[in-house]
Amino acid sequence: MTRQLFLKLAADLSSLTDSSPFAKLLDSCIRTKLSATDVRCVHACILKSGFKNETFIQNRLIDAYGKCGSLDDGRQVFDEMPERNVYTWNSVLTALTKLGFLDEADSLFWLVPERDQCTWNSMVSGFAQHDRCEEALCYFGMMHKEGFVLNEYSFASGLSACSGLNDMNRGVQIHSLIAKSPCLSDVYIGSALVDMYSKCGDVDDAQRVFDEMGDRNVVSWNSLITCYEQNGPAVEALKVFQVMLESWVEPDEVTLASVISACASLSAIKVGQEVHGRVVKNDKLRNDIILTNAFVDMYAKCSKISEARFIFDSMPIRNVIAETSMISGYAMAASTKAARLMFTKMAERNIVSWNALISGYTQNGENEEALSLFCLLKRESVCPTHYTFANILKACADLAELHLGMQAHVHVLKHGFKFQSGEEADIFVGNSLIDMYVKCGCVEDGYLVFRKMMERDCVSWNAMIVGFAQNGYGNEALELFREMLDSGEKPDHVTMIGVLSACGHAGFVEEGRHYFSSMTRDFGVAPLRDHYTCMVDLLGRAGFLEEAKSMVEEMPMQPDSVIWGSLLAACKVHRNITIGKYVAEKLLEVEASNSGPYVLLSNMYAEVGKWEDVMNVRKLMKKEGVTKQPGCSWIDIRGHSHVFMVKDKRHPRKKQIHSLLDILIAEMRQEQDHAETGLLSSSLLWDNAMI
Repeated sequence: MTRQLFLKLAADLSSLTDSSPFAKLLDSCIRTKLSATDVRCVHACILKSGFKNETFIQNRLIDAYGKCGSLDDGRQVFDEMPERNVYTWNSVLTALTKLGFLDEADSLFWLVPERDQCTWNSMVSGFAQHDRCEEALCYFGMMHKEGFVLNEYSFASGLSACSGLNDMNRGVQIHSLIAKSPCLSDVYIGSALVDMYSKCGDVDDAQRVFDEMGDRNVVSWNSLITCYEQNGPAVEALKVFQVMLESWVEPDEVTLASVISACASLSAIKVGQEVHGRVVKNDKLRNDIILTNAFVDMYAKCSKISEARFIFDSMPIRNVIAETSMISGYAMAASTKAARLMFTKMAERNIVSWNALISGYTQNGENEEALSLFCLLKRESVCPTHYTFANILKACADLAELHLGMQAHVHVLKHGFKFQSGEEADIFVGNSLIDMYVKCGCVEDGYLVFRKMMERDCVSWNAMIVGFAQNGYGNEALELFREMLDSGEKPDHVTMIGVLSACGHAGFVEEGRHYFSSMTRDFGVAPLRDHYTCMVDLLGRAGFLEEAKSMVEEMPMQPDSVIWGSLLAACKVHRNITIGKYVAEKLLEVEASNSGPYVLLSNMYAEVGKWEDVMNVRKLMKKEGVTKQPGCSWIDIRGHSHVFMVKDKRHPRKKQIHSLLDILIAEMRQEQDHAETGLLSSSLLWDNAMI
């Protein structure tokens, strides 16, 4: 159609009485997305006509060149124009902002002799579309200050900029301006408001705006569904989707992608399969690559790895997103070999792929493989992210590999992480560093990281408090807990486990009782089984066995083997046979095949000379078929683990080891003799003093 019109014009230029045919031809070039070459052909005809210096048609030429991506041609027309009007300047500014030449647009904007509403909107929209949101809002503010009327384009661009910055304060201000304008009832503005509140994490206001909309379209529904899918609760996304269907609004690919993602996070496989069936029946959506990737991810996260693989294998073109989803799915199914095979076969990998496999290894306890893969990542010059380091530090913590953990810390410092929360949060890397150091026994280094963090969350405080407690720094743990309260951070269940554990290790019985009784009242934290375990351990260590026994019996939940085992160990320490026998019987009811209760009870009887009872316990073990697993110990020397069991003579250097042990035992006995002599001398001096 365009080419026929062009040929007709070229055949007889002299017959044209005005430039409107050229304008229509240029509009057709834009509408049908023809190339700049076609625009140049029209331009050539214009130059041969009598309209080559007409401002109107030159403006349309600039607009056509800009929208076809040929900025140089458009700028040349602009530079050669003898006369320009506001539309001329707007056309150039629109072309510059659309193609991303924002700095040039900014310079040109201040040269415009007369600006109108479109001039300002071009700048606000252009900067917002290219993620220069702060500058977009500056233009929006200046436009309003200059007294120009803000319309739906101004508001939509301003809200988009607020969404990009997660700036709800200015978003609310724009909302108040919209409320005073005729745009409040505009469906697109309503959808933009829902999206802005969603991106800023304000689910309640997003829902309120949606409820107040008189008219809704598919974009409105999509904005609210995506709001719940990204901010939670994800189940609400499925509920909104159901209401959308009942309202006879046809979902599009954006709707379905958000719903599938919600199904993946909820493991709502049934709903996901229903959505899959809807997509398969739709010719337009059946081969949509985004939806196909989403289905692979959903089935993988719902532990339906065979279904995920079936969809993956049927994809005509597979991309890195689908392959990464399969790696994560295999990792979740503990099939790390299949995940590694998929990873190895990938033609293209991104950091998400590396993270998926590293995370899979750490989740399945294959920490050495995770560290090995991290070394490979560094050799291939792939830039690690926060998630990479969080998983690597977890692997180092689980292995108690301090040396490797410190190397990872060096890499963290090189990447300039500040340990902050926000859109690009890296605070959890700092938390992982604290966890790694305290689990490796380097509490001081963990505390140093804690103090140097620019921001701290509840996890940061918990990691340090629990780290202090587990390493025997009871006073420090409680002091840090008090500092946490002073900072305004609210403790949670993990915090209170650390506090009670610290009281237990430090022997602070009264403090432990106080914190346990005030958990719910002061902090709104209801005691869980782990808190009762800490209290039983605290009371047991201090010898309050009857109180500990009563606490276990009065628990609102069923005591487990850990609680009974802790109380039984305390009975052994304090040689309380009566309670010990009762606790052992309770423990055997929970874990009949566990040799621990039998051994502890047997040792308790042996310590007080009840050998007949010792024999009875051993007979009972034999009758029940319970065998004691031999204990072992190990030590890491230069990256190699040496394991020793009772009466173990398999070590190649056993003679040297036993020889050194003999020397150490002799020296220990000598020190003991000196100590006893010193005690005897002190006793004699005391007796003489009394005389």
